[in-house]
Amino acid sequence: MASKDKSSKKNVFELKTRQGTELLIQSDNDTVINDWFKVLSSTINNQAVETDEGIEEEIPDSPGIEKHDKEKEQKDPKKLRSFKVSSIDSSEQKKTKKNLKKFLTRRPTLQAVREKGYIKDQVFGSNLANLCQRENGTVPKFVKLCIEHVEEHGLDIDGIYRVSGNLAVIQKLRFAVNHDEKLDLNDSKWEDIRVITGALKMFFRELPEPLFYI
Repeated sequence: MASKDKSSKKNVFELKTRQGTELLIQSDNDTVINDWFKVLSSTINNQAVETDEGIEEEIPDSPGIEKHDKEKEQKDPKKLRSFKVSSIDSSEQKKTKKNLKKFLTRRPTLQAVREKGYIKDQVFGSNLANLCQRENGTVPKFVKLCIEHVEEHGLDIDGIYRVSGNLAVIQKLRFAVNHDEKLDLNDSKWEDIRVITGALKMFFRELPEPLFYI
C-alpha cells in the first residue's frame, strides 16, 4: 500500500512499472481495491514465471525426460484438478484485467499529477537547498517554527532533545507539515514539547544530504 506521504486517502496502493512510471491507484470500496491488488499481483507473478520458462526452454532436456514428465503429469489427478480450477479463475481474472487496464489507461501518471501541482513536494525528506528556494528563505519555515516554540516554552525542561516524545503524535505532526495543513504548535495536540523536538530531529534525520561534511 502507498505510504501516507504519497496520499492521505484510504485504500491507495502504488504501482511502479519497469520503465519507472509511478501510479497511485485508489478506491473507497475495499472489495474493489482488493480485487485490483490480487489481479496485479497475479499478473506480475505470471510474468516472472513466463520469464523463467523462457530461460528453461533454451536449455535442451536429455532424451526420455520430457516423455517421463508428461506421463507423470497425466497420472497426477491433483494437477488436473488444479488446472481446471485455474482455468475458471483465469476467465474471471481476464475480465478484471480488462476493466483494470481500461481504468489505468485513463489515469494520469504520478509525474503528470505532480507537474500540474496536484501533489506538492514534501517538507520532510526534501533537499534543503530546494526547500529553502521553494519557501523563499534561508532556513525552512518548519525549523524556525520549532526553534521559536522551544525557546518560548521548553528552555526550562531537561533533556528535550535527548528524550523523544510519542512517536505516533510526532508522525501526525510530520503528516500535517507535509500536507501543508495550517499548523499551530500551541494547539493542545502538540502540548508535549518533546513532540516538537522529536519532529525537528526527524526532519534533520530525513534530509537526503548531511548538514555538515566531515
